[in-house]
Amino acid sequence: MGIKMKAYQLAPMLAIALTFLTSNGFAKSTQDRKFEKIMAAHWNAQLEQSPEFATSLGVREYDHLLSDPSLEAYSASIKLAKSFASELQSLSIAKLSEANQLNHSLLLLDLNNEIEGANHGGKYLIMNNRSGPHLQLTSMVGRLPFFKQSDYQSYLDRLALMPEYLDRSTSRIRAGLEAGWVQPCAPMKGYEESIETHLVKDAANSAFLSPFKNRPNIVDESRFATMKSQAEILVSEKIVPALADFKAFYLEEYAPKCRANVGTDDMPGGKEYYDYRVGYFTTTNATADDIHKIGLSEVARIKAEMLEVIKQANFKGSFDEWLIYLRDTPEFYPKTAEERMQVAAAISKKMDGQLPKLFGKLPRMPYGLKEIPLDIAEKTTTAYYSRPAGDGSRAGFYFVNTTLLDTRPLYQLEALSLHEAVPGHHLQIALAQELDLPDFRKYGGQTVFVEGWGLYSERLGLEVGFYQTPYTNFGRLSYEMWRACRLVVDTGLHSKGWSRQQAIDYMAANSGLSMNNITSEVDRYISWPGQALAYKTGELKIRELRARAEKQLGNDFDVRAFHDKVLENGALPLSVLETIIDQWLSAQR
Repeated sequence: MGIKMKAYQLAPMLAIALTFLTSNGFAKSTQDRKFEKIMAAHWNAQLEQSPEFATSLGVREYDHLLSDPSLEAYSASIKLAKSFASELQSLSIAKLSEANQLNHSLLLLDLNNEIEGANHGGKYLIMNNRSGPHLQLTSMVGRLPFFKQSDYQSYLDRLALMPEYLDRSTSRIRAGLEAGWVQPCAPMKGYEESIETHLVKDAANSAFLSPFKNRPNIVDESRFATMKSQAEILVSEKIVPALADFKAFYLEEYAPKCRANVGTDDMPGGKEYYDYRVGYFTTTNATADDIHKIGLSEVARIKAEMLEVIKQANFKGSFDEWLIYLRDTPEFYPKTAEERMQVAAAISKKMDGQLPKLFGKLPRMPYGLKEIPLDIAEKTTTAYYSRPAGDGSRAGFYFVNTTLLDTRPLYQLEALSLHEAVPGHHLQIALAQELDLPDFRKYGGQTVFVEGWGLYSERLGLEVGFYQTPYTNFGRLSYEMWRACRLVVDTGLHSKGWSRQQAIDYMAANSGLSMNNITSEVDRYISWPGQALAYKTGELKIRELRARAEKQLGNDFDVRAFHDKVLENGALPLSVLETIIDQWLSAQR
C-alpha cells in the first residue's frame, strides 16, 4: 500500500536471512546447534527476567519472584541483549537450516529493537493512563495458577515483594521526571483513583485476597487458613502502605510536572523516539508523514462506504445528523451490563460455528468472556483480549467493558467481538502457542501482524453471515474508520503539532464512536505513541496479499488454505509475511 519494508527492522543480515526460501538445503549441523544453544539461552534469560510469565508457561522455578522494574535491571537486560545479538551475528547464516535462517532473522530483529529502544526516553514511561506498576500487581492475580498448596505459598512470597516492586518502579519513574520524560496532563487526569481503589481498610476486601476466597480440596484446611491470615497481614501492613506511598508520589511529584503539550516531540529526543516507534510498530520504513497520508486516503474511502450504508438505512439527514442520531438514540445501547455481556456471548458463539468455513486449522484452547475490572474500566478501551496460559492452565479471555453503557452501542458489538475473540485475537494467538515454533515466536511476534489480523478478522464477518442490518454494517465500518483515523490522529499528535482537542474533533467528525470512546482513545494515542499505527498498516497488507492470491489463483483460490498459510508462522514482520505468501503462490501455480 505504498509502504516499503524497513530493512534494518529485520537486522543487518536480513537479505541473507531470507534465503531460507531458496536455500540449497546444505545446512551444517554445527551452526544449527550453536544457534539453537543461543536461542535456548536467550529464552531462559527471558523467563528469568519475567518470572510471572514463566509461571504461566509451567516453568515453576521462579514462582517466588517478581520481575524487577528498576532501571538497573533494565540496563542489565540491554547489556545481555547486545551480547546475544553479537553471538548471533558471529554465525554463518547461510549454513543454518531453512527454518533456523528465519528464526535467526526474527530473533535478531527482536534484539535489535530492544537495543534501539534503550536509546530513547520511552524507557522511563512505565506508567500511562491505562497501566502502571500498581495495576501490573493487581492484575497479576488473574494470571497465576492456584491449584495446589505450593501455588498459594509462592503467591505469599510474591506479595511480600510487592512493596519493593513499587519502590523500584517509583525510582525509575522519578528518573524520567529528572530527564524530562513525563506523561501529558490531560490523559492522566484522575489517574490516582486507580490507586485509591486498592487502599482498602479491610484486607479481606482487597483484590490481592481473591485467591483465598475459596479453598481447593487439595489444600489442607488449617494450612489454607494460616496462609490466608499471612496474606491479610502482608496486604494491610505492607502492600496498602506501599500503595499509599505510590499515590502520594503520583500526586505530589508526578502530576505537578505533567506536560501541557501532548506530542512526544515536546520531550528531549522525542522526535527521534517517535520515529523509532513508527518503525517498530509497522515494521516498515514509512515515515510519520507517509502514514498520515495513508490514513487520510483510508478515511475518505471508508466514509464513501458509510454514506452508501446510510442510504440503505433510508436515513434522510446528513452524515453529521446520522452520527448524532446513532449517539443519541437509547435503543441502540444496552440497559444493563448483563445485556451487553449476553449479546457479546451470542455473537462469539455464532462465529464459533462459522470458523471451519474460513480455516483448516483451529486452536484447541477455548476462550471465555469476562467484564473488565472496575478499577480500570472507565479509563480503558471498550474491550481487550488476554492470551491463554502457555501451560494450558488458563483459557484466553475476551474482556468486555460494561461501564458507561450509554456510550457503548450494541450495533458495534459484532465487529468488536470478531476482533477480540474469533476469528481475531484468540484464534491467532492461541493457535500460535500451539504451533511447532521456537518459544520466542510462540509467545512473541510483531504487533502489526497481531492487530492487523484482528482488524482483518472484523471484515471476515461479511463472508459468513454477519452485519445483516445497515446498523451493524455501519458499526463494522465505524470500527474500520476508527483504525483509519488512528493513522491520522497518532501521527498528527506526535509529528504535526496537533492538540488533544484537534484530535478529538477529527475523530468525532469522521467516526461513529461515542464521545466517551473518542476521548478515551485519543488519550490512549497520546500516552502510548505509535502503537495505534499497527492496526491499519497490518490489515492493509493482509488484504493486499489476499487480493494478490485471489487474482493469481483464480478459481483455485481457497480462503481456508490462505488463512492457514498466513497464520502458520506466528506473528511476523510484514515483509517476511509477504515473502512467504509469494513463495506459497509460486508453489500453488
